Amino acid sequence: MMNEIQKITSLHLDILKEIGNIGAAHAATALSSLLNRKIDMHVPKVEMVSFNDMMELAGGAETVVVGIFLRIEGDSEGSMFFILPIEQANRFIQSLINDDQFSFNDGQPTELGISAMQELGNILSGSYLSALSDFTGMKLYPTVPGLSVDMFGAIISTGLIEISEVSDQVIVINTSIFEDGFDNRNEVHGHFFLLPDPDSFTSIFKALGVS
Repeated sequence: MMNEIQKITSLHLDILKEIGNIGAAHAATALSSLLNRKIDMHVPKVEMVSFNDMMELAGGAETVVVGIFLRIEGDSEGSMFFILPIEQANRFIQSLINDDQFSFNDGQPTELGISAMQELGNILSGSYLSALSDFTGMKLYPTVPGLSVDMFGAIISTGLIEISEVSDQVIVINTSIFEDGFDNRNEVHGHFFLLPDPDSFTSIFKALGVS
């Protein structure tokens, strides 16, 4: 069986980028109200990458990252990961909970910080999936996100098992989060890795009217 993910073109990626930017706008609004200050988000690039390139994007399989993992359920299914370098995650959560001592590095991060990171995952994934649902008319639901602080290879392996049987590529939605009016040193760069279950993309792009 020829896997649909291998037939994705630049047109498909442009559509996913547009959907991603709509989702990012929704997420920025939610984060701004949560933080009580103006947050901007955008999706500079959506790309298809091989498993090896995905590892490189995260800094290598052994790089310790903060990862949020969830399953997509409903009319189309798959796995979604949001990955942040650990120092950027620390900085973002410190800002979110007003605690400049918070760190994922120390092995025992506070419950408040963990909850804040999960809430970030809820907001981002919910915003992206609702934008995708609006475009396609499909019912798509995120499961409750799980949170891991581990080597990237260990975090991502759960999502690779099914997809690796039919493809060696994943979709990456690059995401930038920054506070309005501040210089880009405070910008947070994360990656969404979208790993569809076999055959899911056929139904998504059919619903988008792209053969």
